[in-house]
Amino acid sequence: MTFVARRIRVTGIVQGVGFRPFVWRLAQELQLTGWVRNDALGVEIAAQGTESQFAELLQRLRTEAPPLARIDAVEVREMVADQWTGFAIVSSIRGQSATAIGPDVAVCADCLDELFDPVGRRWRHAFITCTHCGPRYTVTRALPYDRPQTSMAAFPLCPACGAEYTSPADRRFHAETTCCPQCGPMLTLIDAQGRALEGDLIAKTVQLLRAGAIVAMKGLGGFHLACDARNPDAVARLRFTKNREAKPFAVMTANAASLAPYAQVTPSEQALLECRERPIVLLRAQPGCDAALRGVAPGLLWLGVMLPTTPIHFLLFHEAAGRPVGSAWLTSPQEMVLVMTSANPGGEPIVRDFLEARTRMAGIADAFLDHNRDIVARCDDSVLRESAQGAQFIRRSRGYAPSALRLARSGPSVLAFGAYLKNTICVTRGDEAFLSPHVGDLDSAATCDFLDETVRRCLSLLDIKPDIVVHDLHPDHYSTRAAILFAQQHDLPTLAVQHHHAHIAAVCAEHGSCGPVLGLALDGVGLGSDGTAWGGELFLVDGARCERLGHLRPLPMPGGDRAAREPWRMAAAALHELGRSAEITTRFQEPGAATVAAMLQRQFNSPSSSSMGRVFDAAAGLLGICMHVKYEAQAAIALEQGATRHIEAHGWPQPVAGGGLINDQGQLDLLPLLASLEGGVDIDQSAARFHATLAAGLTDWVMQAAASTGITTLAWGGGCFLNTLLSSALRQNMVQRGITVLAPTRSSPGDASIALGQAWVALNSLE
Repeated sequence: MTFVARRIRVTGIVQGVGFRPFVWRLAQELQLTGWVRNDALGVEIAAQGTESQFAELLQRLRTEAPPLARIDAVEVREMVADQWTGFAIVSSIRGQSATAIGPDVAVCADCLDELFDPVGRRWRHAFITCTHCGPRYTVTRALPYDRPQTSMAAFPLCPACGAEYTSPADRRFHAETTCCPQCGPMLTLIDAQGRALEGDLIAKTVQLLRAGAIVAMKGLGGFHLACDARNPDAVARLRFTKNREAKPFAVMTANAASLAPYAQVTPSEQALLECRERPIVLLRAQPGCDAALRGVAPGLLWLGVMLPTTPIHFLLFHEAAGRPVGSAWLTSPQEMVLVMTSANPGGEPIVRDFLEARTRMAGIADAFLDHNRDIVARCDDSVLRESAQGAQFIRRSRGYAPSALRLARSGPSVLAFGAYLKNTICVTRGDEAFLSPHVGDLDSAATCDFLDETVRRCLSLLDIKPDIVVHDLHPDHYSTRAAILFAQQHDLPTLAVQHHHAHIAAVCAEHGSCGPVLGLALDGVGLGSDGTAWGGELFLVDGARCERLGHLRPLPMPGGDRAAREPWRMAAAALHELGRSAEITTRFQEPGAATVAAMLQRQFNSPSSSSMGRVFDAAAGLLGICMHVKYEAQAAIALEQGATRHIEAHGWPQPVAGGGLINDQGQLDLLPLLASLEGGVDIDQSAARFHATLAAGLTDWVMQAAASTGITTLAWGGGCFLNTLLSSALRQNMVQRGITVLAPTRSSPGDASIALGQAWVALNSLE
């Protein structure tokens, strides 16, 4: 037999996922000699064997890789053979990083079996983990992913854990977060007065929750605030102290079987709930959910649900179940239901350490379930919703970020600072785009600081020095100012990208679309290139080029941004545009109705906007279903819910004849539709007819543009596409007319994808 020696480079997410022991086991089976190691580029293998052995090795590297691995490339080159007598895992080497860290994932089944085994040494160990599960991104300080570069560096391994860690045949071989009760982090339970509670801390936490307490508990990417979701007094107190008047809370149950009284779960939704990423999933609420979980998601058809992610979560439900032996109980319905919401006051970043929690959660939390494993990076929960086309991101964060999105072209490194609302940042490296976890709305100093922190962390972790910095057109957004300052400090060029162009570019980036597309951007607001507020736009987008083909007929916004918080004002604006200003003071029993009518008449403090979001607000105000919003998109959600009820009972109604008119300037005029809306009638039917007419009008608008340009591919983006009725009806119309639809699937349609779009425009502009 002829032996050859080869060096193999494997790139992708191949660190911290058990890839080296996987290679070691393959080498043992195939009787290869050599070594494997981590380095800054990924995993490097040097091996000697026969051609057939190498052929099998290369095939099995791809087909049998560990579950958390993602292989992007396998490169092979010849090398000079060495005098290897076996196959070893050797020490990692550092250098300029070209690999990536994986996201955090939930506890695996093998670890759960250990967790609930009374004779095992990790029975009820709150930090159980292995190479196939647990934290990654939130504990990593630098790459390569080795224990000294994580927040586990402070916990030396005991002899038993050390033996597992150094045994290639063990599933905890180089599991960087491995530990046990003797050598791992420790739980603490501290009351609101700062006193440490003694005894079984999991049992005491369950007692507190059952007694109506609010407990701040440390998770993977930050603290959650938890309370008994079946205790309306506890829920009401959490709402009051957190200043969250109406926005729904998410809940956590032990398993999908426990959801039967509260939510309907389809097989695909259950798979999403149980996937290793453990997102919050929006489920259709059962008819009795409001009564059973009073105050959790008041009046809503949808309930946000998540299943346990960390060992601590599982231990709480295990304790509430009476500490059953084994893991069979995990499939049986359990009574405890917890509100599980991010520990952050009023839109600020999630709290990540005890000092922050004590300061920012003062007056909210009654106790703090903490531990001494540091959270290196904040990371909020991801939120998804199932649709006919598959899972739809509402927020892409823990479990998914910062996994790379593969791009259709490579180029210089770009740093994109994203949007003002729902901010994320994006960094590109070659043909990879790394979209950060959720940062949030940049309306507080704490969130602005978190944006700066996220930029520093992403660049450092990925070892990237950007070549260009990209930002929004709006000069007053903090993201714009931060981008310009960063560019000045590092002597880098900048590029401004219009908000809605970025929405469409994000979809093109995700789908690898490099050719011309029609772009439909529907959202609340973004500064247009003409200095006005846009939000209902039809574009021709071709790489870095963006041409505005048309827009919605603008509506005035009496009071400016205040109109977005008070939908009755947008309804008044619609009446004014219809020549029915006299109805404003009689139709709206609001203290400022007369003032608003005068403002509209005098065109005072009433900037115009082509926003689709404001059209939804006007419709909600005209139908009387939402006059003041207490959280973003509340009016649009109320409209969608009413329409859903009607459509499920009666089917889709016919659109309003002539409800959407297209003028010679390419404007879609929805005033005829708004003129048809009256309160006091069948509100749900009117909401359904509104959606039907909207879909019909948008279809006609797109088809007219397709006919004039010859382009038959449509990319859409913007927060309005989170409305599943609108997006599903419009998709059906497009497909029936031969239009190919590109929609967001790996990122949110909303502003969280803006940074990705900015980066894609920059890469195309640098050709």
